[in-house]
Amino acid sequence: METKRVVSLSPSAYAGLKRVEVFKTNVEREEDAHYLLLLLFHRFPSFDVHFDLEDCDHILRIEGGMISNDLIISFLSGYGYECVALV
Repeated sequence: METKRVVSLSPSAYAGLKRVEVFKTNVEREEDAHYLLLLLFHRFPSFDVHFDLEDCDHILRIEGGMISNDLIISFLSGYGYECVALV
């Protein structure tokens, strides 16, 4: 009989790990991206935030600890931009 090995981490073990979330947006202009970066840096100072406007999906990439996709989507929507998490 085979014994299954289970490896798990408690949520506190993830505290030091960075997550990366990628979003498709409708941000097309560099000026808009810079404006949103300032807002995102102010609201989420512990995150690294980058736009890739050359990508056809106008990618927003966020790296940090506990990232809430819903919060990011809601934040951008509040400024009139579309934002969809890519899985």
